[in-house]
Amino acid sequence: MADFRAERMASPEGEGRAKSALEDAWDAYHSANKAINKPLYSAFPWLRQALRGQAASAAVDLFGFWLIWRLFGGFEGLQKNLGMSRSTIYRRISAFRAVFGEHPDVCEFPGIEVDVEAFLQDFMTRFAKRNPNEDGNEEPDVVS
Repeated sequence: MADFRAERMASPEGEGRAKSALEDAWDAYHSANKAINKPLYSAFPWLRQALRGQAASAAVDLFGFWLIWRLFGGFEGLQKNLGMSRSTIYRRISAFRAVFGEHPDVCEFPGIEVDVEAFLQDFMTRFAKRNPNEDGNEEPDVVS
């Protein structure tokens, strides 16, 4: 396992780009929906805290599943490239559809583009540097 302690970032946020982008977007969203949110949270003050942890965890899991679905080639790619079982993939698809109303293969998130070709080129380069195959080939055995 790689040890990155010598290459520390200034903070756990790195340069803070993701945090700033999220805060800006959230501020715009929250101010637009304040009229709806305020009475809801007033009526059920425990609701915000009760749902926060569960919603965050589920959102990260489902978004991550959508991303690897795109990057590794859908159902067959997840099986071959990541070794996921059929039942695990079906459970994740079902959960994704329950939350987002669409199959991960057709769901789009505005503002997010997945460049599979660029990802794979970089992935192959990084992987080859760290893990050359036994046969001397520097490319990992990833099915495209």
